[in-house]
Amino acid sequence: MLMRRLPSTAIYVTTTVAFSRRSPPPHSFGAQTANSLYFKPKFSLLSFCSSSQTSSEFNDLISEEPSKRGPLKTGLYLVGTPIGNLEDITLRALRVLKSADVILSEDTRHSGKLLHYYSIKTPLMSYHKFNESQREQTVLKRLKEGEIVALISDAGTPGISDPGMELAKLCVNENIPVIPIPGPSAVVSALSASGLATNEFTFVGFLPKHAGSRRERLIASASEARTQIFYVPPHKLYQFLEESSSVFGFSRPCVIAREMTKIHEEFWRGTLGEAKEAFSTCQPKGEITLLIDGKANCIEETPSECQLENELRQLITRGHSLSSAVKLVAEGTSMKKKTIYSLALRKFGNQIEVKDSN
Repeated sequence: MLMRRLPSTAIYVTTTVAFSRRSPPPHSFGAQTANSLYFKPKFSLLSFCSSSQTSSEFNDLISEEPSKRGPLKTGLYLVGTPIGNLEDITLRALRVLKSADVILSEDTRHSGKLLHYYSIKTPLMSYHKFNESQREQTVLKRLKEGEIVALISDAGTPGISDPGMELAKLCVNENIPVIPIPGPSAVVSALSASGLATNEFTFVGFLPKHAGSRRERLIASASEARTQIFYVPPHKLYQFLEESSSVFGFSRPCVIAREMTKIHEEFWRGTLGEAKEAFSTCQPKGEITLLIDGKANCIEETPSECQLENELRQLITRGHSLSSAVKLVAEGTSMKKKTIYSLALRKFGNQIEVKDSN
């Protein structure tokens, strides 16, 4: 995903959320219609502690009872890292990062702050979309020599809209273990708090750059009953809302999750039409995960034989052939074309034959 900023010191906070139906200030990210809730996080500062104090506490936890866990086996470890809040990292992830021979990182300067925060001295190697094809053989060689290689992205889970997919494929083909170390994910975090259906969803990620390809992808998503999840750069939010509302419809519910796990975390809820209006004059900052409600499943009533007969008669009267009338009627109903054709022959077959003989 996009680059995250990590603080140099830990700030522990508690968050209470106030719900209000009053309109927020103009140009606010949380600006909504009267029908939607405005989230106003209130933060109370509890305590400060230095990174060295925090890291020493975690080091004690990581080193507890190592005999029960045993040494790490060689392989590629895909390690999930925080998407904003530094506390959102597992003890297992820290142990892997500390024990690895090398850490592949999307941005070594950015990841260096995370490692420094937890006093992890493992060397970093840059691994991003511009050099991953060149790095693959080097990494593969080290893995075959028995090294432990950890892969992290700037934030979240590697390989999910981030570098790592091709390397994981390569390792699988070479029978090298690929071990997931679960951690934060913007997709799951946004979905769980969205209020939209979570039983089925489609993660689309970033849309293509080409306008035609973007529209094709949006058309495909608009017809799905599952919740659709997108990553949207903040400077392209209005463009996305403009294009998606024309395909999904202005009344389709959506949720815009911004700056999740950070101090300015906000969720905007409304329709695509309302979102387009709300963000027409202001561009929010921070990373955005945008969710769109799936298409409602409409129960289509099966037309009666009388209704089908009337539609066929009208089309035939207007000059359509029997086959043409059947095709047009079939396109407007869920009934099989063969069934409609049998009805047409039974009701109008004799009329067509007399007409042809004349």
